Amino acid sequence: QVQLVESGGGLVQPGGSLRLSCAAPRNIFTIYRMAWYRQAPGKQRDLVVSITSGGTTNYADDVKGRFTISRDNAKNTVYLQMNSLKPEDTAVYYCNAALALRNFWGQGTQVTVSS
Repeated sequence: QVQLVESGGGLVQPGGSLRLSCAAPRNIFTIYRMAWYRQAPGKQRDLVVSITSGGTTNYADDVKGRFTISRDNAKNTVYLQMNSLKPEDTAVYYCNAALALRNFWGQGTQVTVSS
């Protein structure tokens, strides 16, 4: 069983920032595509951003310019820096590791943007 360990969620006011972290086993982190998804109540789980082992990123349109994904290869950790947060960013955020037909998920971390 592959464990992806997430941290960093919480409550923040509109316009604020949060940083999420996801630590993965090294054999996963070095070759899998890492990504963040989010799921708001009553909605499907959607891709927020992904990053390949080579560093290629793919952002959802509604987070471009506000969110930044990065990898720390020494710590086997992927980060999601979220700036200029909006109430519509409120969701459970999930870390994902994917390679071919193999797909692993973190437990999810709640992000709530509210005044």
